[in-house]
Amino acid sequence: MLRFLTAGESHGRCMVAVLEGMPAGLKIDLKEMNIELKRRQLGYGRGDRMKIEGDNVDILCGVKNGMTLGSPISLYVRNNDFRIDDLIALTNPRPGHADLVGCLKYGHQDIRNVLERASARETVSRVAVGAVCKLFLKEFGISISSEVLMVGGERNKEKMKRKIDQARKNLDTVGGAFEVAAVGVPPGLGSYVAGDRRLNARLAAALASIPAIKAVEFGLGTGYASVFGRAVHDAIYYSKDKGYYRKTNNAGGIEGGMSNGEPIVTRCTMKPISTVGKPLDSVDIVTKKSTKAAVERYDTCAVAAAGVVAESAVAFELSNAMTEKFGGDSMNEIKRNYRAYIRSL
Repeated sequence: MLRFLTAGESHGRCMVAVLEGMPAGLKIDLKEMNIELKRRQLGYGRGDRMKIEGDNVDILCGVKNGMTLGSPISLYVRNNDFRIDDLIALTNPRPGHADLVGCLKYGHQDIRNVLERASARETVSRVAVGAVCKLFLKEFGISISSEVLMVGGERNKEKMKRKIDQARKNLDTVGGAFEVAAVGVPPGLGSYVAGDRRLNARLAAALASIPAIKAVEFGLGTGYASVFGRAVHDAIYYSKDKGYYRKTNNAGGIEGGMSNGEPIVTRCTMKPISTVGKPLDSVDIVTKKSTKAAVERYDTCAVAAAGVVAESAVAFELSNAMTEKFGGDSMNEIKRNYRAYIRSL
């Protein structure tokens, strides 16, 4: 079983994560991990923060001579924009952000005490964790990728860019949708025996936890609502070469809460980022007087970056399901169990 914990504030000294449960004997490639962190910084519409941060991960413990030890792995990403103690207090919360409710919940009088942690900067830690998990999954031939499907209602790439340019010109933001696909996943990850063990439930929770994600779909998703069953359920076939297989994948690779051997396909909808250059109406949480919302440095569009974060979320949950199914303390032990299972299918 895997678990991880992140810590750090957007303008604090660093972002950190501790990943527990990764088996011993996994080869760690820092170059590949840092490529994942760099991918998170890309995408048309990102803000000036990406020009400041280098986002390279350091491994503080849990790895020796490039191999995991089986002990917790500590990951560290330094913030170049480290100035949290020098930032002025803010009392005008942004609609759509955690600002107001966070202050009410924790009794803060400065929304910075909320926004510093609620910031999407936290996702750099998740991507670092996901990068380790991707290295683990790679050992079993599993790969994960993402693609932007839509921005501001536009599906053509050039029109997406124009929509982002329009939002930037208007001091606004724009959301969209992306797809994540995991290929090479064996059948049988997850379980139908209890709700919290269903793979789609775990994936949905992980994806919905990403800042600004408002909807998660699997396979045909909401399209199931408007069709008959015979038109959408994926018929089952068998051959000696392929084993069991499907000619369609409307289920998105998951049936009954378990992977079925087809690619796992999920789509996420991301709302426009809450900070806008022309601020909306708000209320000062100290004086209770009407005001305009705070304006912090912001991305015009971060849909592509959210896709990379979602890849990491999927990578973690699949790695967790793999270690649960093929449990072992070392990579050699897990691989033996995995090969025996595949031969039995």
